This record gives sequence, C-alpha cells and structure tokens, in this order.
Amino acid sequence: MGLGVAASALANTSILGGGLSHVVTTPQVKAELVAHAPEGLGPGKPMWLGLKIEHQPHWHTYWKNPGDSGLSTSLEWSLPAGAQAGQIEWPTPKQLPLGPLMNFGYEDTLLLPVAMTLAGPASGDTLEVKVRADWLVCKDVCIPEGGDFVLKVPVQAASAGHAALFDKTRAAMPTAVASVQAQAAVEGDTLVVRVSALPAGWQGRDLKFFPEVEGLIQNASKPSTQWQQGTWVARIALDPQRSAAPTQVPAILTREGQPAGLAVQVALTTPWPSAGTAPVAALPALGDGQLRVNTPGAGQSAAASNSGSGSGSESGSSSLGLAAALLFALVGGALLNLMPCVFPVLSLKVLGFVGHAHDRKRLLTGGIAYTAGVVMSFVALAALLLALRAGGEQLGWGFQLQSPMVVAALAALFTLIGLNLMGVFEFGSALPSSWASARAKHPAADSWLTGVLAVAVASPCTAPFMGASLGLAVSLPAWQALLVFATLGLGMALPYLLASAWPGLARALPRPGVWMSHFKTVMAFPMFATVVWLVWVLGQQVGIDGAAALLGLLLSLAFAAWAWGSGSLGRKGRAGFGLAATLLLAATLVWALPALRDMPQPLSTASGLSSTGPTGADGQASRQTDADGWEPWSAQRVVQAQAAGQAVFVDFTAAWCVTCQFNKRSTLASDEVKAAFAAKKVLLLRADWTRRDPAITAELNALQRSGVPVYAVYAPGAAAPQILSEILSVAEVLNAIDKLPVPG
Repeated sequence: MGLGVAASALANTSILGGGLSHVVTTPQVKAELVAHAPEGLGPGKPMWLGLKIEHQPHWHTYWKNPGDSGLSTSLEWSLPAGAQAGQIEWPTPKQLPLGPLMNFGYEDTLLLPVAMTLAGPASGDTLEVKVRADWLVCKDVCIPEGGDFVLKVPVQAASAGHAALFDKTRAAMPTAVASVQAQAAVEGDTLVVRVSALPAGWQGRDLKFFPEVEGLIQNASKPSTQWQQGTWVARIALDPQRSAAPTQVPAILTREGQPAGLAVQVALTTPWPSAGTAPVAALPALGDGQLRVNTPGAGQSAAASNSGSGSGSESGSSSLGLAAALLFALVGGALLNLMPCVFPVLSLKVLGFVGHAHDRKRLLTGGIAYTAGVVMSFVALAALLLALRAGGEQLGWGFQLQSPMVVAALAALFTLIGLNLMGVFEFGSALPSSWASARAKHPAADSWLTGVLAVAVASPCTAPFMGASLGLAVSLPAWQALLVFATLGLGMALPYLLASAWPGLARALPRPGVWMSHFKTVMAFPMFATVVWLVWVLGQQVGIDGAAALLGLLLSLAFAAWAWGSGSLGRKGRAGFGLAATLLLAATLVWALPALRDMPQPLSTASGLSSTGPTGADGQASRQTDADGWEPWSAQRVVQAQAAGQAVFVDFTAAWCVTCQFNKRSTLASDEVKAAFAAKKVLLLRADWTRRDPAITAELNALQRSGVPVYAVYAPGAAAPQILSEILSVAEVLNAIDKLPVPG
C-alpha cells in the first residue's frame, strides 16, 4: 500500500521553535499585538498599540489588582527612537470567584490598549514595535505564560483593522464623573466606604467595589451595602494581613448591565491601625483535586508527582526498582495497543497480516522489521527527551505533539495513507520507477516505517503500568532510562512479533480474494478519524484559523495526490492536473504555514514574570520576619538550623499560586498548627517564587518537583526532607510535626 514513502515525511519532520511574531498561541489563550492608527503615524495623531488576548472558555487573566491570588499582565516595550508607549489602560474587570478566594480579571476577548506618541515624523514605510508580554492564565490551574511580539505598523496608511475592538474596549473603560465624591473611614477591622452624587442610572443599584490597591480588603467577603439618601455606603472587611496604608484608594465601581465602571478616588478620613494584628479566619477545607497549579512546561503536575499522603520525599515512581520498572514497561507497552490512539496503526498491521499470512518468511520478516521500528523509535524519542531535559527544558512524554508543525505533518501523512487505501491514488504512479522498484526489493522497509508511525501516534498515550516506569526512567542514568524505553517499545511490538511467528496464523486467516479490496477501503476510515483528531489538536494549539489552514492544506494535498498518482489518468492528464495541483499546493502552503507556526514560546522563556514594588512572599511587604514568624528562605539558613538541632518547615510559594494562597490562609494560619510549630520550635521559612529565583528553582529540582506549592519538613540532622501534600490538612501537618524530636 506504499506506506514507506508516505511515512518518510514524518522521519524528516523537525520540531520547530517559535520565532518573533505578532501572535503567540497556547492551549489557553491566543495573544496578538495589534495597532490602531486611523490617520497613520505622526506627531499629534491618534496612535494606539494593544495586546489582544482571546481566552479559551473558562480561562482568565488578571486586572492590575488580581485579587486574592494571581498576577497582572505586564508589557515591556522596545520602540524606535522618538516613539514612546504609555501605561496599560485597564478595561473594567469582573469578579472571578474560585473556591474561598475572589480574584479580579477578564475572560473571553480582552484588549489592553496603550497610547503611543512620536516626537517627530516617522522615517521609512513602517515602524517596527516590539514588546515582551507576560501573563498568568488560570482556570482550576494557573500557568505563567509570555511571549516576545513584533509588529510593523504602516507609517502613511491607516491601521484600522481592529477599530471595532478598540471602540468596544474604549466603551468598557472606567470613567470619572466630576461630581462624584468618595470617602472612607476605618472602623476596627472594617473599611466603611461612602460614595455620593452618583449618576441617576447608578442610584439604588447593586454596586461592586474594586480597589486598585492590592492586599487591602478581604476580596472574597460579601460587603454590607445600603443606600442612605442617595449615598452608597459599603462596609467591607479589611485584610488582616494587609501591608498597604494609603491615604487615597483609587477604585472602580461597577453595576450589572454597564460595561464601563466608574473610577473614583476614595479619600481616607481616619488613620490606619497597625496591620497584621487581627486573626485570620479559617477557611473551609477543599477536597484534593479542586485546585492545581502548574509551572509552564512542567513534565508532570505537582499533583501527579506528589499525590496521596505525601509521607516521603520521593514520588511514587521512584520507589520502583529497575527490574520492576522494566516489567511494568513491558506490560504497559503491550497494553498500549489497546489505547484508542493506536487503533489506526492496528488496522495497517491487520492489513499486512491478511496480505502476507500465507508467506511465512515475509510475514516473519515484517514482524521483526516492525519490532525494530518501534523499539528504535522509542529509544530515539527518549534520547531526545532526555537531552532536552538535560539542557534545561521541562518536557514530558509525548512532547513532540506539542509542536503544531508535527501535528500538521502527521495529519498530512494519515490523509495520504487513507487516500491510498481508498484507491484515490497509487504511490507507484506518482513515484519514479527507481523508487517503486526499491520498495519492491525491500518490503521490510514498509513494516519498519509502520513501527515508526505507530510510536509517533502512540507516544501521547499512557497505558496502565506505564506511568510508574516512565516516572522512574527520567531520573535514571541515561543508559538505564533508554533501556526502560526500549523495553516499552518491545512490549508494544511483542503481540505482532509473536503473531508473525505463530505457525497457525495462516490457517486462521481466509485466503486472499476480492474481499481484501473492500477490507482495504474500510481500513481508510480509521485513518480519516485520526485526521479529525489531529485537526482538533492543532485547533487547540493555534486556534480556529490554524485548523482552517490545515484543512485547506489537506484538501490541496488530496488533489495533488489524485492528480499525480491516479492510475485512471494518462500521462498528459497527470501532467496537466499535476501542474495545477502543484501551484494550488504551493499557494496553500504560503497561506497555511504562518498560521501553523503561531505557537507558544519556548518553555524556558515562558515564565518570565515580573512585579513591582517592595513585595515579598505572596505579594506582602518584604521583611526579615513577618507577624506570624515566617522568615525568607535560603539554603544556608536551612543548613544552619539543622546543624543547631532545630527543625525547619519550608513553604515554597508564589503570589500567583491559588493553592498556595488557600493553604496559607487556612491550614498554615490555624491556631493548632501555629501552636504545634511553637511547641517544637520549628523554624518557618518561606521561599517566594513569584519572581524567577535560580536558587529556589534549583532547590525544587533537588526535591524532584517542578512547581509550587511544595511543603518540606526538615528534621534536625535528616539527610532528606519529608514532602507534604499540595492541599494541606491540619491533621497532616500536625502528624509531620509530631514526628519531630522535642527540642532540648
């Protein structure tokens, strides 16, 4: 059926990295740098730049005040001389409740506009603008993402392709009304806000209050509001851990049905009390699995690497020995044949068995060649994975399908195979005679390349027993890791190798006949089903435009395959239709390739987040020891404490980590846990990973973790810490503390 030449496209496909572009697409968002200059570029003309973010359903990014957790989007511009960009003009946010927390941000389509000015006339035909953008996108997990964008804006021509979006965003901008007056007074642990002289359409309505100052109020608490003779009065609980004490609080009021909020300056009429003295109310416990956080490109989530009671410092996979891992890999590889993603390749093998069942030598040769292709492909992919991880990339099994170009290449390959099985074209009619004769002399090449294709399709799947063996493999020495992956490949190929060597197989299968032609056609449909899946995968990666581009490319490829390979066309017909098909395919490639290359930034640069202000762990003011006794983490501090016979509890955290915030405000703030820490004189250290910190990253790697939260208990003199669960419970922490020795 000519699989050999078709599958060679896969072998020559490289995994491409993303270059500078005006679009960056991830599975969660599509971010685009856009411009709006309706009169062209020049001094005094209206000129705007903006970051457009299209969120996938239920995903969100954050406002300038993200709320209880999260991180606001940041833009760092690189503009030509004479050009200057202003600050982000934030549209009116919405409330984003998540469990016991309340965040502020945006869903659906968002534009963050920035005004641009020019000191003098722009030179040249275009003005090149660049920006580094970083954002945190969340649903029930939070993923730091970012990208480097570049856009060439015409100087003379108008740039108004996004005028409707800029107009819509302008309509959602908070507006200030001169007559509105706002004041606030601190009464105990409550901020009492009074806003008077509101417009008529706002009178008597249910309003929401969004302070621009972080960490000031308990965002999740429901304020008590009322109207008093045309004045809106709200009693809002203050955050007991607040660090800010502003004399004015810029804020936004919103109401239902009004896209634009009202911008108000709330003047404080009373002094602020001392911060951090009020107790923190315990929050209701959440079941494990409700909140998760991943760092970009993590090979596995923290939940996967440390689920259960977390009674040890090693993941479950590392408790395996090499012999057990090899056994699990063999069994898991065999079970991989039952996974849905491998079904299309199963049909190819069944077709091969049917065609050669009564040729014992050819059947056995094909089985051996297929096994070699599978094992070699597993080892090659594993070697690439281990090399990239050694170079600093955090990748997991199946990483190659994270590349849209590889997905597109596989979709094209399966389309060609399906068309070939349906008889739309024959490889012998399209290939030079020397290639066709080479295929006839080396039929084992088809079987070998079928094994390569099987691994390409099967690698994203995980069968039972595979997880533990793969989890151990990435931590083993290279030769042992490759041995585990080779055993996995052997397990996958073993059923076919045994079947090809089984003498009774020929007697069990019917003789070749006309029915084989119909069976071959039926086998094309699993191929097309795989194409449907791959188009969906690519749509998740690069959006609907990329999926449409791939469909157009597959259509052109199908026409070219028919034109050049149809046996019913004569030489002149193939030449004429083939020329038209080649031109169509070339034009489609010019249109499709840019859409297929709009892919996420490399994992090593996707988490370059920044924040401003003298903040420490979780956005609070940095200080040597906070009100609850937590100190900044350092590896030297841990060693010193252990040497002095003192136990240490380290909280690896970040301000954008929802789970971290929940644990901090519930379990770690409970009176029982605080008393237990004090009784055992446990040193409390907080490792703040909100910004990049190589020392913290190195420590997480040493703990076999790739993200936060991580909670480590270091007993005096212990060589390795005890790692606790992500969703902390009071009982788990108390149990860990109870095991610590009583200080002398």
